[in-house]
Amino acid sequence: MENVVLVIHLILALCLIGAVLLQRSEGGGLGLGGGGGGGVMSGRAAATAMGKLTWAFAIAFICTSIALTVFAAQNATGGSVVDRLGIPAAGTPAPAPSMEDLLPPTTGNAPLVPPRAD
Repeated sequence: MENVVLVIHLILALCLIGAVLLQRSEGGGLGLGGGGGGGVMSGRAAATAMGKLTWAFAIAFICTSIALTVFAAQNATGGSVVDRLGIPAAGTPAPAPSMEDLLPPTTGNAPLVPPRAD
């Protein structure tokens, strides 16, 4: 069921993008049916139909968004992501590192000098 709603959501997103791009803007934009007005639909009727279609896509898109949110909330576990990592809780003290762990590794009794740049 969740996959079906997700596919519908993606299709609605593409349709909403297409409907917005096809609308006539104040500057002309990508509007269809421009020109003489002798077509089947006049300029105002086409704008009204495209506006209604855009609103319908937008409302359906928001409904599928809410449905996907409800599905995600139902599938969520009680713990957080940090709980699943296995990191100890904040109340438990972490073991103190020993002094040997903080020092860089050495090779025998050689002095710590930077490598030569030959």
